[in-house]
Amino acid sequence: MMNIPFQMGIIIFCFTYLGIWLDEKYTNSSIFTIILSLFAVFIALYNVIRQVKNLNKDD
Repeated sequence: MMNIPFQMGIIIFCFTYLGIWLDEKYTNSSIFTIILSLFAVFIALYNVIRQVKNLNKDD
């Protein structure tokens, strides 16, 4: 349970960093950063919900 915030942070950081890199390489706007960071938040929340369900299922 203690590693959930770190997992969320790593997922969001990696996708946002990838979005920044793609924006610098291919566009002058920040569309990749916005899309990938929002996608990362959804992935992180899905991961948290899945882990909490597994914890509740074991009890």
